Amino acid sequence: MRASKHIVRPYGDTTGDGMVQMSFTLPLPHDKRAEGAALLLAKKMGMDPAMVVHAKAMGPDFTFFVVYGAVQHLVDVREVQVVERDYPLLSPKEINAAIKKGLHRPLVVVGACIGTDAHTVGIDAILNIKGFAGEKGLEYYSEITVVNLGAQVSVPDLVEASRLAKADAVLVSQVVTQRDAHLTNTREMSAAFREAFPRDKRPLLVVGGPRFDESMTAELGVDRIFGKGTTPGEVASYLVSSLVPAPSTRKKAG
Repeated sequence: MRASKHIVRPYGDTTGDGMVQMSFTLPLPHDKRAEGAALLLAKKMGMDPAMVVHAKAMGPDFTFFVVYGAVQHLVDVREVQVVERDYPLLSPKEINAAIKKGLHRPLVVVGACIGTDAHTVGIDAILNIKGFAGEKGLEYYSEITVVNLGAQVSVPDLVEASRLAKADAVLVSQVVTQRDAHLTNTREMSAAFREAFPRDKRPLLVVGGPRFDESMTAELGVDRIFGKGTTPGEVASYLVSSLVPAPSTRKKAG
């Protein structure tokens, strides 16, 4: 019975009842036929019994649904694979001290949203002094020089700006993900930097966004991927761990 603690099932009302809630849109006008189609889809996905708890017309030809139902699937948490943080989290004071002692100059970070992506909320959350989740952005750090290029920056312009700024790291945010645009743009960006810089001179390439898989760093040709909820302190701590040759200033990861 001890092994059962590794097996989990979702629940909504009582532990282990398997109840889940799912939302989706169908290209059908809102009527009983559309609701029937939503239930049929839910059952084909393994939800049984299932019920439509919300349906709303999205214009004349589409309907948004929320379906609630039970699934029989179990999850063994021992099979879950995640990218663990492999560097210590440092305070702003520790980060500034490490950069000053290890680099003897400011650490230069260039950030941008590339391609047609005009959503700067992600890159601004990391770079702007106002920050995110109660943490100030990288502009707050006295030993970090930030060049924020903003939105819809072409890859050639990002490469050139990074060269002119003598960037130590390049941070790219991608929020627009239709047709995997974030993956295409990231591959283009990493290839361009590898072509433009010698291996030992290339800046650290970091990308982030809500739809990235953190395990795809090698596939996308970048050094690190950050997902949703990442804070400026996590990014700054990673940059120090990767770019500053001062292991004596680092603490154990907590």
